[in-house]
Amino acid sequence: MIRKAIYLCTLVVFLCSCGEYYKVQKSNDLELKYAYAKTCFDKGKYSRAYSLLEDLVPVFKGSDMAEESLYLLARSHFMAKNYDTAGDYFATYYRSYPKGQFTEMARYHSGLSFYLESPDPRLEQSTTYKGIDELQMYLDYYPRGEKAEEVRKMIFSLQEKLAEKEYKNCELYYNIGNYLGRNYFESAVITAQNALKTYPFTEKKEDFMMLILRARYKEAQESIIERKGERYRNAIDEYYAYINEFPEGKYRKEADAIFKDADSKIEE
Repeated sequence: MIRKAIYLCTLVVFLCSCGEYYKVQKSNDLELKYAYAKTCFDKGKYSRAYSLLEDLVPVFKGSDMAEESLYLLARSHFMAKNYDTAGDYFATYYRSYPKGQFTEMARYHSGLSFYLESPDPRLEQSTTYKGIDELQMYLDYYPRGEKAEEVRKMIFSLQEKLAEKEYKNCELYYNIGNYLGRNYFESAVITAQNALKTYPFTEKKEDFMMLILRARYKEAQESIIERKGERYRNAIDEYYAYINEFPEGKYRKEADAIFKDADSKIEE
């Protein structure tokens, strides 16, 4: 067995030095292929490693090498920055080996992969939601795990991204305003209120609350006479909600100006 291992190592080194990757790829020697894949991984040639491992993992299923080869396949894609694919392979690993040697790190890296793949807030966010789910599952299984604190920070970061997307939606509704007779100011308010319920600790809380105040004020300004009084009062209610939460807020001057005008309109 030792002699065979030495032979494989020697052969792999020879093949690497001679650039014989394609010969290995076509070889029927599975142990040679696997040894070569691990050598490629160690040398940072991750695309070669995962190309070989994708052929080997199905063949190794049920064998002594099945668990390690699947985990190495996931790691190879991760190191090659194929994060979406890596996340799926890490998830496949921990589902296949719920008590495996690498299960905790597989759960962590699955979440990390989707975290790194998460797109700009302006884009579709299914990957972000997937990342949050995977990271939360890590905490569910390992609340005191070595990566727990880092995972909590990543979850909060992804939630902030979702809050940012909701804020952009609110701004869009606000900017549309009363278009073609439809009240998009109300849509801005509802979207912002729902975002605050979903993300109560968001760093954009003040921005959401100020946007609600602006929307209520503009809604009152552009209302028919019969509804102006009611809607200016709604704006004043939102003013008090804002200053109670942020008495020294960055929008205080603007909020005070809105209150002063809304109050004067009610008196009129």
